[in-house]
Amino acid sequence: MEVIYSLIPGMMFFGVLFVVVLIFAVKKGQYEDMEGNGQRILMDDDEDMMPHTSPKPDANGKATE
Repeated sequence: MEVIYSLIPGMMFFGVLFVVVLIFAVKKGQYEDMEGNGQRILMDDDEDMMPHTSPKPDANGKATE
């Protein structure tokens, strides 16, 4: 029974801390764009990361590998 006297204030402290963190995140704009990151990763343009397969000409005009 003595344990409950420390658990109740401890859980109330963590509850208040959770609410404060939630309010802080909402004020910082964490939840403004809920679908943006999900759509951004699907529509990502990966062409910049892919190696080019076309041969480049050298100084003589011949294609090199």
